[in-house]
Formats: sequence, structure tokens, C-alpha cells
Amino acid sequence: MSKLKDFIEKKMSMSHIYQPVMIKVLLENGGVADKKTIAQNILSYDFSQVEYYEGITNNMVGRVLRKNEVVSKNKNNYELKLFEDLSSTEINDLIALCDLKINEYIKKRGTKIWEHRRRNRKAVPGSTRYQVLKRADGRCELCGISKEEKVLEVDHIVPKNNGGEDSIDNYQALCFSCNANKRDTDDTDFRNLNVKYQTRQSDCIFCNMSRKVIAENELSIAFYDKFPVTSQHVLIIPKRHCIDYFELSQPEINAMNRLTHILKEKLKSKDANISGFNIGFNSGEDAGQTVFHCHMHLIPRRKGDVENPIGGVRNLIPGKGDYKTKPNTP
Repeated sequence: MSKLKDFIEKKMSMSHIYQPVMIKVLLENGGVADKKTIAQNILSYDFSQVEYYEGITNNMVGRVLRKNEVVSKNKNNYELKLFEDLSSTEINDLIALCDLKINEYIKKRGTKIWEHRRRNRKAVPGSTRYQVLKRADGRCELCGISKEEKVLEVDHIVPKNNGGEDSIDNYQALCFSCNANKRDTDDTDFRNLNVKYQTRQSDCIFCNMSRKVIAENELSIAFYDKFPVTSQHVLIIPKRHCIDYFELSQPEINAMNRLTHILKEKLKSKDANISGFNIGFNSGEDAGQTVFHCHMHLIPRRKGDVENPIGGVRNLIPGKGDYKTKPNTP
């Protein structure tokens, strides 16, 4: 035991969860397990796979079955109509019929039905995978999500089906979802996005600021507003210089949203009186923007900080906030 424990605690170098999962499976199965069992257990930890098939369930199969009045949906749950009227024998017969339909389809179409999920290539060596993910700063080179939030894969820029090579020059880091949506005929190179994110402007006060950063991720930073509306008023900005919200890329929007959630909890832990937030952007001079580097305001609110908070951001235009007492006011 001491040798295995020493390996797990001190010597195991991980680029993924595979090693501890495999050891766990072996321990749970008397020290022996076939590769299929190990693979199935690894799959059970892959939430991106679940996310992918949740999309299939909602947008394809669930929609078809609802249209044909076979199932109904209540929030995240699907319910088989008339299930309560079925006897146990009828349920077993219907399950057998479903198995028959599944097996007939697989027999007819073969493994081609899974080609959209198949990886017809050799595994990328760990050292190469590390270099690709390091080059991408540990984030998906399309959507910008970090490796801590979703598993990243090494994608062939020019697909193997189109003659793409197994070389680091033909690899890019994509999260599972982006890689699944990038078809085997798509040779888009997303690595150039990294260059864009380094853009700074010499005369921009946010590009060259010296204020204390209170939160940061790969594409955005946050700091306290110099002229706070309320105590702990925070600004969240993209590191790249862009003028307003409408110039943000999706990865930058994702990064700023992640900081917003982190800061919400951080600010509330510092001040238990915070009971709400105003969140927003000023885009354009006529909307009140004075610093033309995109920035999001995260403004903590406390009970009683204004006499009548109804309407929130609607109060930007005098007289438009309290719509409850003025139902005809647009």
C-alpha cells in the first residue's frame, strides 16, 4: 500500500484526471478491469459530454417527441405521457421494442452513427498536449473558457480527413464543445485570436493604469472605481483595448462574466449589508461613456441607499424609473 500511496500523493504528475480514475476503477474491481470499463468510468467524469447530449436532448430528440405528444417537459424534466396507465408487462414489452429499434438501426448504419464523436487518430503525446495548452494560455482558442472550467482538447486545424498532419504546427486547443461543433471539414485556425488579445493603446488610461487589481483572469481584470457611486463600486474591463461592449469577442464576454460572479461573492463576503447590484455598460458618448475602453460597472446596492430604488437603471432618464405608478410611460 505504501508504494501506491506514495505514488498517488507525491509522484503522480497529472495533465488530466485519467490516472486516479484508472487506479480507482482497478481498486473497486478487485485489481483487474478491462479497457472498456476504465473508459466508461473516465467518461462518467466528463461533464462536457453530458452537456453535449443535453443539447441533443433539448434541441433534437426532445423537440420531436414533444411534437408527437409522446413526452411533456417541465423545466429540466421530461415525462412520458400515459406512463401511469401502463402495466409492468407493457413497460417491459416497450423497453424490448426500443432495444430492437436501436439494434436494427446500429446494424443498418454501423459505427457511422458515431462518426461525429469519434477520434480516428492516435492519442496526442502528453508532452505535446502540454505545449499546445501552454501556448493557448490554458484556454479554448475559440470561446476562451479556461481549462479549469471545461476540458480542453488538442484539435487538428486541418482535419485528418483532409490530410492534416500530427504536428504541433497543426494543433490548437479547443474545449470539448467547440471541438465537437467544428466539423471534420473545417480548417479554421483560431490561434490568431491570441494575437488580437494583446492589443493595447498607449494613450488609454485603462491600458496603462496603475490601480490595484482586485480580480483577474486570462482576458479581463477588475479594480475599484476611482469615483464610486456606492462603496466597493467595481469596474471590470477587458485587457485588450476595445471601445465598448459591442467590440467584445465572445471569449472576452465570457471572461468578464466569470469575474462578475466571483466579485459578487467576494464583495458580499466583505459587506453583509449588500443586498443587490446594478450591472451595466455605457456605450457611446450620448450614453454617458467618458473613458473609451470598454468597462462594466458592478455597483453594490444596500437597502435604503436611495429613497425609492424602483426602476434601477431606468432612472438614468429622469422620471422614467417608477413605472409602477406611471403605467403609460414607455
